[in-house]
Amino acid sequence: MNLAKKYAPIAAKLSIGQYCPPACYELAGKRFELVMDTGEDTGDAVLDFLGETEVAWSMKSTDDLKSDQYECRKADDRTYLVTYCLKGKIPRENHTWIIDMEQNLVTFLRCAMGENRYYPYLIESHFTFGYVREEGKERTDLKRHGFTDDVAGTSVRWTYGHAASTVHVYYSSNWYRITFPKDDLTSKDALELNEVFDEMMKKMPGSDEPAFYVKIKEGIYLVSITEQNMEKILGDKVGFRSDTLCFLDNWNHLYSVGRGFGTMTTDGKDREIFVMIGKYGSPEDVDKHLFTDPNPYLA
Repeated sequence: MNLAKKYAPIAAKLSIGQYCPPACYELAGKRFELVMDTGEDTGDAVLDFLGETEVAWSMKSTDDLKSDQYECRKADDRTYLVTYCLKGKIPRENHTWIIDMEQNLVTFLRCAMGENRYYPYLIESHFTFGYVREEGKERTDLKRHGFTDDVAGTSVRWTYGHAASTVHVYYSSNWYRITFPKDDLTSKDALELNEVFDEMMKKMPGSDEPAFYVKIKEGIYLVSITEQNMEKILGDKVGFRSDTLCFLDNWNHLYSVGRGFGTMTTDGKDREIFVMIGKYGSPEDVDKHLFTDPNPYLA
């Protein structure tokens, strides 16, 4: 029996979740009191991990704790990505926290739908930075996670599954481009994905999409990208509606964990997307023009 032939189609159905690591339950039973003092949603915050899947949380110095089902993955031994979607909130909203236990620093990413009056599916990203409050210890320094241009000038091939890989071109501190590996002829699925991408790009001025890059610590970066231009131009024609993906990239190991949040529209019906992702990277040489071409969405 050829196990690869038997299980490969099953694995391929997992798409970008195929290489996602198992859930991390290390935070269960822990409570974090946070001081979020830099960015858009400042104020005291609480993350109280009631169990392996439930977290009670509050933000902006409110006393009311809300409860949601969370997912947790690790980028290294002491850096956690925690994410959950707000139950019952319409338009939908996702919260993602990066808890850096090595420095006791925290990044908060709030992704909300419905803020753009022209494009209701569009997702906007809001960042806040702070630290973990420690009992009996006053924090006096102002060192926080923050935006960076360290990643600019990098191109990398990310592999999400045995038949799924893309090339990210980080050419700017605020944008990125995507393409597919030239040599990705490993499977019928990869070829079909290439063809779909090529057809989609013919309808777009370019693959450029807004991106945020946050340095967590040496070798660890949070990369957040949102398919806003695709939504504005193609709408429901491509199915994915302004999906936002954030990745906690470990460049020391060229490994990454992340989450996808958004909407899939097929046959006029919307399906909510919330998926955990794992991927492996390798340096990829790309045509130089991908770093120098002007951004077609900027005046």
